[in-house]
Amino acid sequence: MNEQSPTPGVGAVKIRKIVSAPLLGESPKGGWSSEIRPEDSVHTLVAVHTDAGITGYGSAFTNGGLVAAALKVLEPIFAGENALEPERVTETLHQNTFWMGRGGTLTHAISAIDIALWDILGKATGQPVGRLLGGTYRRRVQPYCSLLMEQPEIMGEVVAKYRGLGFRAFKIGWGPFGRAQDVKLDEAIVRAAREAAGPEARLFVDAGASDAYWPHGLKWALRTADMLEAYDIGWFEEALKPDALDDFCELRRRSPVPIAGGEVLTRRQSFMPWLQRGAFDIVQPDVTKVGGISEQRRIAWLAADFGIKYIGHGWNTALGVAADLQLAAAMPDTDLVEFIGGSPYVDGITERPFALDAEGNLEIPQLPGLGVTLDREKLARYTPDPAPLFA
Repeated sequence: MNEQSPTPGVGAVKIRKIVSAPLLGESPKGGWSSEIRPEDSVHTLVAVHTDAGITGYGSAFTNGGLVAAALKVLEPIFAGENALEPERVTETLHQNTFWMGRGGTLTHAISAIDIALWDILGKATGQPVGRLLGGTYRRRVQPYCSLLMEQPEIMGEVVAKYRGLGFRAFKIGWGPFGRAQDVKLDEAIVRAAREAAGPEARLFVDAGASDAYWPHGLKWALRTADMLEAYDIGWFEEALKPDALDDFCELRRRSPVPIAGGEVLTRRQSFMPWLQRGAFDIVQPDVTKVGGISEQRRIAWLAADFGIKYIGHGWNTALGVAADLQLAAAMPDTDLVEFIGGSPYVDGITERPFALDAEGNLEIPQLPGLGVTLDREKLARYTPDPAPLFA
């Protein structure tokens, strides 16, 4: 245990061990130029076990082997720590590992640990995480169904399918958009999605310019933003390469539609110049990458001070959705959460899957912690050995 940490005593719940389990076998397509395979591991679950018999769960947007290695590096720091102090514990992990590479695998793994620690704190106090984060602004929130772009005729069918399942907001992204370098195709895809979604639905577009060797720059993004205005697009996401700060600022200044981004950034420090310079209308940190719930909340409040809206990036797992729901409860202006359409890692690993209400909203769980329970038998389909998560 860190020598500067308070000695655990009354009210302390010690971390006994932290284990991980990769999700693989049905990894959903990512829309990348070099596509992942179903058997690839890109999401990893983490369980924090305590001496009080309380276990918390989190998720990292990282290969399972990397998370397992990160936990070995982090173990001397987290062993014996008080699991009821998520912000202090995870900040300690950040502070003592920056020299190994801030923002990479270690930060992603710490994200999962932090989510799990908040889950533990909620379970230990009998409170939902959202209340522990400062209060409850809402009890339900609208999910936007996040879908990969397809050829126009298929795109319309896919959106229509999920509209039939009750979704009233959609995001289409990646796929051939921008990559085929055919502006007529780009517009045809958006047109098909808008027609299938209907005029009343909220629709967002994600270029996915963090893809390898993205071929376009500012001029393409400006022309595309003008095209998107005609289809009442709620925001244009990742329209430029993820390090093009100056171009993002110019795009936001000139675009007729709101500009969103930030999913590849990690830790609050890297977000500061983007927020200070006004690069985004909507900032989208990913709770399973950025440093967990503790860091996500800090970024959300920073964004609010700069007049920028926070809506989390959520192309991850059911635990990521659960964390985003709790954050949405606690953030005044967060009226959307991302929800991958058809991912078994979202729909197929909990005892009670998420369900839309009649208005296309998700109820924010009011149970202690994250408010969701992993299903051991279901998980056995997607990870070689789920037993350590429950032991």
